[in-house]
Amino acid sequence: MDWFGQEEWQAVILSLKVSVWAVLLSLPLGILTAYALARWQFRGHQLLNGLVHLPLILPPVVTGYLLLLTFGRRGLAGAWLEETFGLVLAFRWTGAVLAAAIMAFPLMVRAIRLAIEAVDPKLEQAASTLGASRFAVFTTVTLPLILPGVITGVVLAFAKAMGEFGATITFVSNIPGQTQTLPSAIYTFLQVPGGEGPALRLVIVSIIVAMGALVASELLARRARKRVSGV
Repeated sequence: MDWFGQEEWQAVILSLKVSVWAVLLSLPLGILTAYALARWQFRGHQLLNGLVHLPLILPPVVTGYLLLLTFGRRGLAGAWLEETFGLVLAFRWTGAVLAAAIMAFPLMVRAIRLAIEAVDPKLEQAASTLGASRFAVFTTVTLPLILPGVITGVVLAFAKAMGEFGATITFVSNIPGQTQTLPSAIYTFLQVPGGEGPALRLVIVSIIVAMGALVASELLARRARKRVSGV
């Protein structure tokens, strides 16, 4: 469409790419963390809970700056990743994935944790008494029951990743075609004369993607609940 410029398309595609990867990479850890917070009692439980939710409390720019210090090319983790795997995160789209995943992680964990806490532990205990391992109990009993919560967590994380701005622009900057995500592109267009049109088009795209994700999640969660209840 000639009314949708190349720079706008690049921002939309990059945002979708970053958000999908952020969700996929953080989902296994999100499920494990949620299960640990919901079912396990250990020293450092409150510390872990605080660390998980810290990105929600800190200003996003602070989170981005901490990522830059840690995963920048001179940071301890960043230097090791580049030297060992040749992986550079700062000022790359891969860094945008990391920033989006960290900012979205608390919402994912919260939704999944609530779903796990709603599962009757006696169901898991009954499966254990029949000789099932912990992993088998989780995959055959717990996971199917919490599937609607997992879907909710995935959608919330995806929406948060799509809208992430502060940590991303601090960590990977705002390079068109490389690190310029949809929120960064909207911000850029609003800073130049005549940019209101492209900015408005990207805002409309943001609304459509967000609403589409919410509708899809509701349909998937409803389908999962019906399958679990057998209705």
